[in-house]
Amino acid sequence: MPKIDLSRFNNKHFLALAGNGILSMFGLGFIYLLYVSLTVADVGKWFYFFTVLGLCEAVRNGFLGTATVKFYAGKKGEDAVSILGSIWLLALVITLLIWAINLACLPFMCYVEDPSMRMVINWLGLTFLSSLPFSVVFWILQAEEDYGRILKLRLVNSGSMIIIFGTLVLSKQMTIEKAFMYNFITNCLTSAVALVWGAKIFTLFKCRKENILEIVHFGKYSLATTLSSSLLRSTDTFIIQNMLGSAALAIYGLPVRLMEIVEIPLRSFVGTGMSGMATAYNNNDMGQVARILTKYSGMLTVVFIPMALLVLLFADIPISLLGHHKLDGTAAANIYRLFMVFAVMYPIDRFNGITLDVIHKPQINFQKVLVMLAVNAAADYVGIMLLGNIYGVAFGAFLTTLAGIIFGYIHLRKYVDYTIGGILHEGYIETKLFMAKNIPFLRQRTL
Repeated sequence: MPKIDLSRFNNKHFLALAGNGILSMFGLGFIYLLYVSLTVADVGKWFYFFTVLGLCEAVRNGFLGTATVKFYAGKKGEDAVSILGSIWLLALVITLLIWAINLACLPFMCYVEDPSMRMVINWLGLTFLSSLPFSVVFWILQAEEDYGRILKLRLVNSGSMIIIFGTLVLSKQMTIEKAFMYNFITNCLTSAVALVWGAKIFTLFKCRKENILEIVHFGKYSLATTLSSSLLRSTDTFIIQNMLGSAALAIYGLPVRLMEIVEIPLRSFVGTGMSGMATAYNNNDMGQVARILTKYSGMLTVVFIPMALLVLLFADIPISLLGHHKLDGTAAANIYRLFMVFAVMYPIDRFNGITLDVIHKPQINFQKVLVMLAVNAAADYVGIMLLGNIYGVAFGAFLTTLAGIIFGYIHLRKYVDYTIGGILHEGYIETKLFMAKNIPFLRQRTL
């Protein structure tokens, strides 16, 4: 019997992948609890709230997340203290500004009829404030490459939420109001743990003007791309909520959450591939940049094809189980099937984008995101107007991804020598080699 070498799992790549995977599994478990205990319309309100919160998080993370890694990683002494102090100050300013905007909306609550928007006004500011400490600590741990502690912090947040919500469901005390309240409490708990583990909040008093200005100058560029990408993901939610209502959003939301099965390997490959391409580009090796681009995007494309086929056959099972049979007979399973078929195109689109960033063409990547955002909004609106249901949004998703691939390919080909056919061929070859090397019974057949 072959001996398993456990040491290969003790590295930052595996810990990062494990963190994403565990977080996604907790997320699916949490979604199940929501569908078990709440009405479909209330689940839609929950999805809508976290879409709005996600945009606020995109502002804070986009402005400061990458900046923390860029400026703090590897720094020592007074420079490190000053940089962290500046990060803390800017994070606090952004958080309090959004909280103040939320407070300013409270007197006008009586004029708001949409229950989903009322939930946003009631809970957005508090929830955003409660996540500040552990967000900053997450950036610090990323810069320090302490993925083990990141995993623990995620377990505290997601684990405590699952335990509390599971208890509420079992005791039949779960309501949408309690869901928001205990989400706030678990955020506070996680932030308290983060402060104890090394938030370095004392550095707030050591910030320097020059560091603040440097971070602001860098952050405004990363913010533009991050916020645009977040808007791209959120457009569907806002259009569905406004045109079809909360119940339709809940039907649409579950297939979106199930797309984590492709997002987990996609994020992992993107992270690994980006560092490899950056090293090759810094060494003026554009051939290696092209090889990494075609290898990673090709392998994922090949792997996603059988995954899509499985979902085409069995999509009803996870939709029925996670939706607690409340979505049986709805469009949810078919939307999931369509999304998985479209997901075969995701690796090429995603790697086109990160390659543009790596070769110092972020403005083109930003333009690509803007094109996709415009196509998505227009296609969603027209699709719903023509079909009158969420299938119109699926139609928009296909056109959006296709537009991103075409725009990215046309512009990236000016700098990197590759083809779509080359990606598929390289992906097939590399996947065969990987399986032969790492799957025991295949390895024995090749010996």
